[in-house]
Amino acid sequence: MPTRRRVAAVVTATLLTMGTAAGCGALDKALDCVQTADSIANSVDSLQTAVANAGNDPQQADQALDNIESELSSLKNKTDNADLSKAVDDLDKSVDNVRKAIADGDNTPDLTPVTDAAGEIGKVCTPG
Repeated sequence: MPTRRRVAAVVTATLLTMGTAAGCGALDKALDCVQTADSIANSVDSLQTAVANAGNDPQQADQALDNIESELSSLKNKTDNADLSKAVDDLDKSVDNVRKAIADGDNTPDLTPVTDAAGEIGKVCTPG
């Protein structure tokens, strides 16, 4: 849940800052970034829950990973920001590592790199 709260703060900060400091095109782009970061945070929350409940529903983790990858693909297609592209690549690699760990039989893979990379996307989406 901490990731979700952090993204909610990013949304608020972005709306307040961008509303007065930028034109509509920049505002739309920032909102796309924030909305996608929020979706990624929700998917990371789902992944954490899925890994915690892996014994009950092993497919849940795969679905959460698929959702994160889908959001990353969407975000990657919308940005030309180098910092955001790097953060997306880092999260993509972390998701791949978790998927491989699960495929190799690890029912409790380390999700720290995933949550860290998702948090970095939230930071990059915050106007500074």
